[in-house]
Amino acid sequence: MAGRIPQHFIDDLLARINIVDVIDGRVKLKRAGKNYSGLCPFHKEKSPSFSVSPDKQFYYCFGCGAGGNALGFLMEYDRLNFPEAVEELAKLAGIDVPREEGRNQDPQREQQLKRQFEALEQASSFFQQQLRQSSERERAVNYLKQRGLSGQIAAAFEIGYAPPGWDNLLTHFNAVDNATELLEQSGMVIHNEEKDSHYDRFRDRIMFPIRDVRGRVLGFGGRVLGDEKPKYLNSPETPTFHKGRELYGLYEARKHSNQLDRLLIVEGYMDVVSLAQHGIHWSVATLGTATTAQHLERLFKLVPEVIFCFDGDQAGRTAALRALHTTLPVIKDGQEARFLFLPDGEDPDTLVRKEGETAFGQRVTQALPLSEFFFKSLTEEADLSSMDGRARFSNTALPLIQSMQPGLLKQMMMDRICEITGLSLEQLSSVIDLHQVTQPNNPPPAAVEQYTPAPPRYEEPSGPDSYSTAAPRRKQQSRHLVNQAISILLHQPNLAAQAPKSAEFTLVDEPNISVLIHLLEYLQDTPGSSLGTLLVDWQDDEARRADLMLLNEISHLDPVLGDTNAAHLLQETLNRILARRQEALMDQLLKKSRQSPLTEEEKQTLRQLVLNQHS
Repeated sequence: MAGRIPQHFIDDLLARINIVDVIDGRVKLKRAGKNYSGLCPFHKEKSPSFSVSPDKQFYYCFGCGAGGNALGFLMEYDRLNFPEAVEELAKLAGIDVPREEGRNQDPQREQQLKRQFEALEQASSFFQQQLRQSSERERAVNYLKQRGLSGQIAAAFEIGYAPPGWDNLLTHFNAVDNATELLEQSGMVIHNEEKDSHYDRFRDRIMFPIRDVRGRVLGFGGRVLGDEKPKYLNSPETPTFHKGRELYGLYEARKHSNQLDRLLIVEGYMDVVSLAQHGIHWSVATLGTATTAQHLERLFKLVPEVIFCFDGDQAGRTAALRALHTTLPVIKDGQEARFLFLPDGEDPDTLVRKEGETAFGQRVTQALPLSEFFFKSLTEEADLSSMDGRARFSNTALPLIQSMQPGLLKQMMMDRICEITGLSLEQLSSVIDLHQVTQPNNPPPAAVEQYTPAPPRYEEPSGPDSYSTAAPRRKQQSRHLVNQAISILLHQPNLAAQAPKSAEFTLVDEPNISVLIHLLEYLQDTPGSSLGTLLVDWQDDEARRADLMLLNEISHLDPVLGDTNAAHLLQETLNRILARRQEALMDQLLKKSRQSPLTEEEKQTLRQLVLNQHS
């Protein structure tokens, strides 16, 4: 069904469908005032924090932050892609989905991907059949038994066997049109250029199918039965398989329980299967890569707690530090990351077989919280008894913490640095340029905030949406202002036409400011656009998908209360955000003046900024 779904159809469909009807068929809802509430289907909870608004046609969970419209709910709950979710809503409305040719659509590519998924599923069935019936199956079955795996757990993970030989899979696909080309594109066979021939990639290996959250086979991991190298062989990067995004066992974990409250990240396929064999059905494995920010963002959408599991040797410690650096910019308040180190010479597979589910689970409960591991790892090599040692510690620790998103955890870690060094944040920030200091072998954080201790010029109303925490007051209020502007625009996108141009905000250094800029730019460049058209356009844009996640979180806010003039409130909010730019520039010039003389131009700029502040 090639072609792009017209934007006007998306808007009409969302206007026709009642989100309560869509969700109520999947989640038990109860009337709560003008809204509906229930237990969130995306994380485990005992008291309802999941709210559905028929007025706004949005759902939001105050526990895990999941939120969106009816399309977003179907994509998340039913594990559908965007076109499939539109098709499902259209069925509920009893209408057909029109298609039009447009940009970002390639019918031939879509058909090719469909054939690749079908070929990978067929390959998985072939490997499972070989484990049951091939003449070489005895060695494979004995290997699995030696590793303590039952036939039941092997079937649950659909484990198979690629028998010895160079063309078993090619022969199996003999009747399929263009089979060799299809299998090569799917990563299942390799082209020998010298002989201009093809041969099976996986031979004499236990086969682990890697599935996406919808259960589709994306690729495979194959393990040798002996000590040959490489021990594990993974599918290469293909149009269907991207190692940095996928996690082995996530589909099986969610299939076992829709109420996961934590996930354990381990290293190998066998670790995941062996843990499940012993009753621990909540582990996942990266696919031969370190844990990425994409992995974590995905997991934290599903569960509030992630536990990293590492060997206790130096290699494990090094890997743990990489995971720590990856986690810091991603984690938010309400989420938890912990670090588990196993005894030397043990991995999850061997250890859970040796001591069982209860003892292994007890180890998990004793895993180090992120903040504890952070300070433990950074202070082990530091001489905190000397001023030089404390200075080096601060130069290492502060930029890492500054890369974190604003919240209580970040502030408490800042306070801990002050305790260790005996200095205030104002003193530390006056001598450490947090925008410049980075860690060796680590890229600078994507968004590092400048800590500014000066009091805010504007007072904001208090309340649950003011993000009142122990964090510096200015940053709390700036975050509130930016989110408030975004929320108003989401509810009344037509107001963007009267707002300042998006380019005026490019020098503002505030959390979420880039999302506000992108939203303003989109609404101002496409007059008459709506939330529906934005969802369609940004879903097709890889760079904007992260923005969509944040918009989902913010969209539940309703900043226009009672008789409040939304246009006036938006203008006032945006003006205050622009004022932050002037305050930040003034702070930078004042800091520079304490370290080196200002140029005449800088002096004039500072005078004008001071006059503006007191005018």
